[in-house]
Amino acid sequence: MSDNAGSNVSDNAAGAVAYITLVPAVMFLFLPPYNRSALVRFNAWQSIFLDCVLILVTYVLEFVLAPTLLAGATFFFTLTQLLFGVWILLWVMCAVGALSGRRFKLPVIGALSERLAHM
Repeated sequence: MSDNAGSNVSDNAAGAVAYITLVPAVMFLFLPPYNRSALVRFNAWQSIFLDCVLILVTYVLEFVLAPTLLAGATFFFTLTQLLFGVWILLWVMCAVGALSGRRFKLPVIGALSERLAHM
């Protein structure tokens, strides 16, 4: 856990901020000194992949499954709320892990993020 030279934001804090939206995650991949920190890059990549999975699953639910589930609107609403609840839980767990300097690796995307962070 090292602070970035010339910056007031530690690697841990930058890793946690990367989970806020896609914007800081992408910015940290390009902005020095953050782009030199494996911890920040790992969290930025994992945040990007987590958001992409959410967008993909939401798209499938809304545009592929929703028309077939119109009769079960309550089920569809419950399923989307459950999806967002799980996403928020994962988001918080990843951000807290980053803030404490740990890598909370999610299945599949965590391993991919780990590989990209060390490139």
